[in-house]
Amino acid sequence: MALVKPRYSNAGGSIVLAFKGAIQAKTVPHATRTFMVEVTFDTHHLRLAEIMQFLDKKPPAHFHPYQTKFFQVLEGNITIKIDGKARVITPSDGEVHVNPWVHHRSYSAPVTQQNITKFLINGSDTLESNLLDTVFIQNWYGYQDQVVLYGGKVDPIQVLSMFDASGSCLSLPWYVPFNRTISRVLLGVIIGRWLGGLLEYQPFHKE
Repeated sequence: MALVKPRYSNAGGSIVLAFKGAIQAKTVPHATRTFMVEVTFDTHHLRLAEIMQFLDKKPPAHFHPYQTKFFQVLEGNITIKIDGKARVITPSDGEVHVNPWVHHRSYSAPVTQQNITKFLINGSDTLESNLLDTVFIQNWYGYQDQVVLYGGKVDPIQVLSMFDASGSCLSLPWYVPFNRTISRVLLGVIIGRWLGGLLEYQPFHKE
């Protein structure tokens, strides 16, 4: 049976805590965007160092074929790396966008005296059924939380299943020919969706 993505109400107020409170993700209502999440990092929290080690200092580079992604820093600063070029953004930069199909990653900038980094993530609307939304943000932080805090192992098929269901694709090295297409079709659809479905992987978890 095909997995059906659960509906999500973007009414605001839902809060997810990860890494013993080091990261907090709260839904915020938005009139025209598919979703909006306010993310808060306690940059001096001991657990945050564990997640950075798990991600090899930075989260994986990826892209979204169908949506424009938006960032806006409210407190502190974050680094966004777009097509290999890193940029530190602060509240004075306003809203920064990343176009569809563009490789990017975002992560906390070097720790400063300020304890809190707070920013908004949201995505443009799309008619696609597989899209980046609040459900993926909650599950992605939750999955990392399980792996880091409880000693689990990263399951590549699980990760690809989650990314495919959210309309997201992991970036392959630049020297791989047709790297975006290979990532979308081979990693996302064939492995994440079809193989993951046959093996009864769940891209979204009620936990």
